[in-house]
Amino acid sequence: MMKSSLIRINLIFILLVFFIPNLTSAELKTFVKEYTYQASEADSKISSRAIALEQIKRLLLEEIGTYIESHTEVINFQLTKDQITSLTAGIVQTQIIKEKWDGERYWIQAKIEADPHEVVTAIDSLRKDRGKSKELEDANRKAETALKEVERLRKELELSKEDRTNIAKYDVAIKELSATDWYRKGLSLGRAGNHHEAIEALTKTIQLNPKYSSAYAARSAAYGMLGDHQQALADANKAIELDPKDSVAYLNRAGAYGRFGKYQQVLEDSNRAIQLDPKLALAYYNRGNAYLRFGNYQQAIKDYNKAIELDPTYSLAYLNRGVAYFFLRNFQQALVEFNKAIELDPKNSAAYNDRGNAYLNLGYKEQAISDHKTAARLGNKEAQDYLRSKGISW
Repeated sequence: MMKSSLIRINLIFILLVFFIPNLTSAELKTFVKEYTYQASEADSKISSRAIALEQIKRLLLEEIGTYIESHTEVINFQLTKDQITSLTAGIVQTQIIKEKWDGERYWIQAKIEADPHEVVTAIDSLRKDRGKSKELEDANRKAETALKEVERLRKELELSKEDRTNIAKYDVAIKELSATDWYRKGLSLGRAGNHHEAIEALTKTIQLNPKYSSAYAARSAAYGMLGDHQQALADANKAIELDPKDSVAYLNRAGAYGRFGKYQQVLEDSNRAIQLDPKLALAYYNRGNAYLRFGNYQQAIKDYNKAIELDPTYSLAYLNRGVAYFFLRNFQQALVEFNKAIELDPKNSAAYNDRGNAYLNLGYKEQAISDHKTAARLGNKEAQDYLRSKGISW
């Protein structure tokens, strides 16, 4: 009987933030806006650009949000326009077309190109994932707070031009506005699978604001996706140091610990994440993986049940729930779980490989070989080695 992949138990600790499909399609729609910012005496070219950029992004997001609300099936999600706009901010990229500074006014023209239907798909994914949507909510809240502070201080400086304290505060508020912009850009790049670029954007966030805990948490995820688990762990630790109540940071640290085989720490960090936010499906999934590694299959199943309750499309939770049932020798139920995992993710080679193992234990040799061949063609090394040992080509 072949079961090496099941011994591996598919211990995939997904690092939060990723992945949403790239918005590339023949049905791209272009939204274009321009904005002019009238600088005050307290403004420089840098501060004027930061404010102009934030404002034009808001105009673009409002326009695309209105379009999506009235032209697509997003109405079925029962989201408000503000919620649609907020989620869209973490999906699309703003492209600068032209910009000009004459010493008094900063003029900028920008666009967003996106397939509205792809955006809707991404919105659907985001709204179902508490961790991802929470990051965006926090980022948008920080941007709103920073912009309001900029506007408040700008008015005060108009009345008292030499107030050094307010001048310093104004500079800090501008930096915070820019930091949040880079942070949102980093999230969007990460969701598109551009992890190197995401790290660059998040590093700029941290340079502007070294205490931006969410940026460390997000950068931790990006490093994890690139396989640099030591740096992922370091960034997660820093995020937790800055904000001990950051549930996302505990999730990402659990992911890094999982890669180092430190399952007790995975368990502890997953517990902490759940305490902070009981609606994080990934936290239950991670904890289920730790219980699976410890051989506590019933508890693992309970956690996968909760993850699936929170996110019924969580293919990996079905897959690992199937693994737990396999080890409990409930091969028929394992088969049900693997079928669902494949339905949700038809390109997951581990799911075919593990379903093949279940078929073998049920005595269905033809179906087992068929699944192992599919897994092998999808690049699953364990399936390839097994078939090769049997003299079977794929």
